[in-house]
Amino acid sequence: MPNFKELITFEYENEYKSAYDLSVKRNFSIPKIYSANGDLNKRWYVYFSFRDPKSGKLKRQTPFYGNANTYKSKEDRLSVLVTYRKVLLRLLKQGYDPYSDNVELHQSLHSKNRTTVVPESYEKDNGSSEPIAEKRKMTVQEGFEFAIKLKEKVISQTTKKDYESKIKNLLEWLKTYRSDITYITELDKKVVTSFLNHVLDKNSARTRNNYKSDLSSIIQVLVDNEIIEQNFIKKIPKLKSIPQRNKTYSQHTQEEIFDYLKTNDPILLLYIKFISYNFLRPIEVCRLKVKDIDLKNKRIQFKAKNSPLKTKIIPELLWADLPDLGNLDKDAILFTPDKIGGTWDTAIQNRRDYFSKRFKRVVKDHFNLGMDYGLYSFRHTYITKVYRALIKDSSPFEAKSKLMLITGHTSMTALEKYLRDIDAQLPEDYSTMLTNVHG
Repeated sequence: MPNFKELITFEYENEYKSAYDLSVKRNFSIPKIYSANGDLNKRWYVYFSFRDPKSGKLKRQTPFYGNANTYKSKEDRLSVLVTYRKVLLRLLKQGYDPYSDNVELHQSLHSKNRTTVVPESYEKDNGSSEPIAEKRKMTVQEGFEFAIKLKEKVISQTTKKDYESKIKNLLEWLKTYRSDITYITELDKKVVTSFLNHVLDKNSARTRNNYKSDLSSIIQVLVDNEIIEQNFIKKIPKLKSIPQRNKTYSQHTQEEIFDYLKTNDPILLLYIKFISYNFLRPIEVCRLKVKDIDLKNKRIQFKAKNSPLKTKIIPELLWADLPDLGNLDKDAILFTPDKIGGTWDTAIQNRRDYFSKRFKRVVKDHFNLGMDYGLYSFRHTYITKVYRALIKDSSPFEAKSKLMLITGHTSMTALEKYLRDIDAQLPEDYSTMLTNVHG
């Protein structure tokens, strides 16, 4: 006897092709996706309610997970669940009943001819035999707005604004260079490639690749909802780009900067010490509020790059430099332009940009530092210091294992790549080997 999992899996593996039967009486709620507020450490699933034949009331059914939680990115996991949700809705409309054996439905699915399914938002309307999608096409702007509306459930506000900015630039380019394109289905590989070439002409290969990646992620939502047929952006090659990274500071330069800031900008100095001693990224420091500092246990909580929330100890070296935070408003922003703990009504990106420009004005211009040196350089510098101190008394594996707890890297592979990128791992003098070779 086929169970629910077999039914939905069969449909999913057969490219979710089936026809809607809107004559079925609706005894169920529209399936929804639970995304745990974007937390990849929790299980995501599709859930729905069905009318209990005994009580006559809608009753929550067992959630369906499928293999969604094997995916490691929010976009991939959501893509799978969107398909599961669509398949589940179709099965419910075709007569699936969690309180029966569903044998007839199972046989019907294996025997009937398949037709392409249209997105739920384009179901039959007003008794018409045509899907709405065939009667009214989405414009390019409407298509992107539809995709963003779905994606905003699993991405941060910062990412959403970044997507919207890239879409805006694409729409402006279309208006200027391809005003003949009106509908989202008219976009193709050639058009987007021309736009990416335009981006490359005015920016770097890295920026162009970022546009490609973000636009592909948005287009994939439209593919998953069968608004367009394929993600043609995936076929556009990625350009080779030279990664930019900040150099580490010499001991002398780092000490000079700290001594200079003690007198000239104590707020910026403390900001830098959070990067240096706690290994936070600049944007993570900008997110901090007074309440994120646990005064009792000397801990700090913050939103990291790849996780919703991280906790770290505050080393004594940094703790000794903290001002008295006990009487400050717990919801105050920790770092503002003129004081520690205050109000600053601006977006997080603006805060980060502000401190980057302040660092250039106060430090880089004064010390005549090149473009290779920035706020990130302090993080690289101090991670290098800690690693080289650990390696003196430990094996490389032991040293990296201890360092992971300090830096917050989520895997040994990620940490090792980071250490290679900043040249923290250097060999011992190999002069004797060269002598033996030539001797």
